[in-house]
Amino acid sequence: MQRFSGNHRISAITKILLENPNKIISLNNFTKMFSTAKSTISEDIVMVRDTLAKLELGKIETISGAAGGIKYVCGISNEKNREFAEKLCIILKNKERIIPGNFLYMTDIMFNPEIIYKAGIILASAFVDKNIDYVVTVETKGIPLAYEVARMLGVQLVVVRRETKFTEGSTIMVNYVSGSTGRIQNMSLSKKAMKFGSKCIFIDDFMKAGGTANGIVNILNEFESELLGIGILMDNVETPKKLIRDYVAIVDFKGIDENGEAQLF
Repeated sequence: MQRFSGNHRISAITKILLENPNKIISLNNFTKMFSTAKSTISEDIVMVRDTLAKLELGKIETISGAAGGIKYVCGISNEKNREFAEKLCIILKNKERIIPGNFLYMTDIMFNPEIIYKAGIILASAFVDKNIDYVVTVETKGIPLAYEVARMLGVQLVVVRRETKFTEGSTIMVNYVSGSTGRIQNMSLSKKAMKFGSKCIFIDDFMKAGGTANGIVNILNEFESELLGIGILMDNVETPKKLIRDYVAIVDFKGIDENGEAQLF
C-alpha cells in the first residue's frame, strides 16, 4: 500500500478543498484516501487552516454532526482586493479601449480567465455569509463572472434570458423599465430553472442606472424568491440616481474625459 508523507497529504487536502469551495467533505474521505488515522488527518487540516488564514486566502470551517466534515470558504484580503482593482483600472484606461460613442470595450476582460477568477473571489467573498441557493445573472457578458462567483459559493448559476426560447419550456416573463433610457424591456426565466422560495444574489458586469437589477428583483418576486445582494464588476457613478441602492462594485467608472481616457477608481 502506498504511503504518503505529511507534505503529500497537506498538498492533496489543500487542492481538494480549493477545488470544491463551500462543499462539505467528510474526514473519512481523507482517511480512506491516505489510509491514515483520523487524528493524523485532523493535524494536517490544522496546518492547512493556519496557512490559509496567515496568507488571507480564505478559511476552513468545521461542520459538526453525522453529516459533518470540513469545507473551504473563499476569502481575500483588503490589500489584494485593492491591488486587483488598481491593476484592472490600469488595463481599462488604455485609450485603445474607447470605441465610437464613448463606450469602453470590455469583452476581452470579461472572458479573461485570470481576471474573472480574481474578480469572482472578490465578489463571492462579499456574500459568503448569505447562505444563498443561486447566483442569478442575465444573458450578457457578465455570465463568466457570475459563473465564477457561483462556483466559489458552491451553488448553481441561473441565467435570465432577454428573449423567451421555446427550448426553455414554460417560462415566467416580466416587464421592467430601463433605468438609463426609460424604455420598457422584458426578461424571462424558465420555471424549471430554479425552485420557488429561493435566496439569490445577482451578479453582472456593469451597472448604469440599475434597471436590469430592478428587473431581476421583479422576476424573483414571481418565483417568490428573495434577492439578498448584488455584485458588479464596474459601476457607472456618473449616474447617481439609481433604481438600486445596495450593491458591491469592484471598480467605479466616471466616464471618458476630454483626453479620451476612461476615468476609473
